[in-house]
Amino acid sequence: MTDYDVLRVFCGPNGGYGNELGVVRDGSVLPERSDRQALAAKLGFSETVFVDDPERGVIDIYTPTLRLPFAGHPCVGTAWLLDVPELVTPAGVVGTRLDGEFTWIEARAEWAPPRTLRQYASAAEVDALDVPPPGEWLYAWAWKDEAAGRVRARAFPGRDDCVEEDEATGAAALLLTDLLGRALNITQGRGSQLLTAPQPHGWIEVGGRVRLER
Repeated sequence: MTDYDVLRVFCGPNGGYGNELGVVRDGSVLPERSDRQALAAKLGFSETVFVDDPERGVIDIYTPTLRLPFAGHPCVGTAWLLDVPELVTPAGVVGTRLDGEFTWIEARAEWAPPRTLRQYASAAEVDALDVPPPGEWLYAWAWKDEAAGRVRARAFPGRDDCVEEDEATGAAALLLTDLLGRALNITQGRGSQLLTAPQPHGWIEVGGRVRLER
């Protein structure tokens, strides 16, 4: 079996929750895309990262069913694990920084895969949602405190695979921040926390806590 680390990314203030991430530190053990895709499907995490150059931060990201040019929680988790100043993804170069308990990435909204961002009237409505049928990648959100930038969100990939609900989704947070044009403090899933902040020239920072599971 290929060696891999398991992280939890975008943990809550008490260190709980977060979205699990698999990271294969030595991507050379599985150089073929088909083999990487097969392992990602077997592991069943919302994303699995293969590190092709740990010093330069070159990474390759897979869901259980497809390869992604960019994704938020894999970049945040891998940035924390490798402690490098940037990550190189097929979409572009992602800036990274560690600031106390938070790990931040800087990326562009156009790198994020398309999602449907659907606003609801209250956080309670978001909490009450059932998992929708496959077909639409839905990011359901509502203001908890608009003045303070606090958001309640849930994410449903709609891919008809083993991930019915995504516990924490950095790419969707990136898109929502770009849409609203302001910093956000997002509570997603069961209790994960994502922080975002617009930057000059179309860049957006997304940050969160990372814990090593094993």
